Amino acid sequence: MRLLAQALAELLDEPVVAGAEGKVVLANRAAASLLGCEAESLIGRAMHEVMQFECAFGEGEVDLHCSLVLPGGRRLWGRRREIDWGERGRAVRFTPDPAAVGEPTDADGVVNFHGLITRDPALRHTFTVIRNVAQSDATVLVRGESGTGKELVARAIHEESNRRDQPFLAINCAALTPSLLDSELFGHVRGAFTGAIKDHAGLFQRADGGTLFLDEVAELPLELQAKLLRVLQERSFIPVGGSRGVTVDVRIVAATHRSLREAVRGGSFREDLMYRLRVVPLFLPPLRERRQDVSLLLWHFIGQHNAVGVRRVECIAPEAMRALLDHPWPGNVRELKNVVEYAFAVGRGAELRLDELPPEFREAAVPSASPLAARGAGDEAERIRSALREAGGRVDEAARLLGVSRATFWRKRKRAGV
Repeated sequence: MRLLAQALAELLDEPVVAGAEGKVVLANRAAASLLGCEAESLIGRAMHEVMQFECAFGEGEVDLHCSLVLPGGRRLWGRRREIDWGERGRAVRFTPDPAAVGEPTDADGVVNFHGLITRDPALRHTFTVIRNVAQSDATVLVRGESGTGKELVARAIHEESNRRDQPFLAINCAALTPSLLDSELFGHVRGAFTGAIKDHAGLFQRADGGTLFLDEVAELPLELQAKLLRVLQERSFIPVGGSRGVTVDVRIVAATHRSLREAVRGGSFREDLMYRLRVVPLFLPPLRERRQDVSLLLWHFIGQHNAVGVRRVECIAPEAMRALLDHPWPGNVRELKNVVEYAFAVGRGAELRLDELPPEFREAAVPSASPLAARGAGDEAERIRSALREAGGRVDEAARLLGVSRATFWRKRKRAGV
């Protein structure tokens, strides 16, 4: 039987067969050549040591997006397939294919648009909208969670417009008191209040001819909303303590992490101003809805640190990569960037390990976020059906509820016949 299995293995590409205990029981010449060793030397070794996969995205038994760590830390992109060999164990077949994922560059579907990096089709469509709307002076409202890149979108609109050679200024409307925000936006004249010893040009005046980005615009005090509405309608305003209007030509890009319609219903935001601001609404998806971008952005930020720091990361430990891929990323791209910076600060060596990630990555499993993940083994098929019902049929959400990756969810679903 062993000779028959070995003969079958030789007919396949790069297969390594593991037994029930997870140790290699068969390996053919193609696998040995790929891994740079003798086939016999692989026998008896743990499968996760022989073939270290850094990431995995796909459906069923096929991971269409994965990378294999080769001797010396070099990564080879390709496709992985797990084949059930019954009592003999399982075979892992890896087919090198750089186009399967693509290195984190501007090729193979990866777009770097003014610092916004993605291969997500929805976000790439947003880039097309940005290019088009930038050719007009229409006011844009960017909606997205913290850390999704709202200011990068505002800068992209500015850089794609004919205002690119004029100022781009930004302010967080939630960061200042109403009086300071009034002065900072619209300026003040000498003697307007105690301490106003000279005239001060506000952001609107300093951004004349260019673009002004109003972040967290939903937090703008009601008393300033009327003044902002006047600027949008008449392109003029009166500085604090002033008596004469100032005319400006400023393109407004606003951003918020919460719905302006809800703010209007709650009485904290003017409806007429909402319509003025959201002439062109843009929605930025959170990173948890762009799972294919996690590894892409991860290696992008690693590359930035490799280029300037004393440490150079060449590979990621499998358990660290799995923790990174399973993380919900509530802080989105900003959080991912900070996690990489943390790892470079506390760790050393060519491999990024799990113990070099922030504490929350090393705590007990993520599944505790959902009662479905804490019910124990039980009937796996029923747990999968319950997760799908609760997630409204969305596979990504169902996998999150069960505390597993999308690829693992597909494998469990197929095994359970759901």
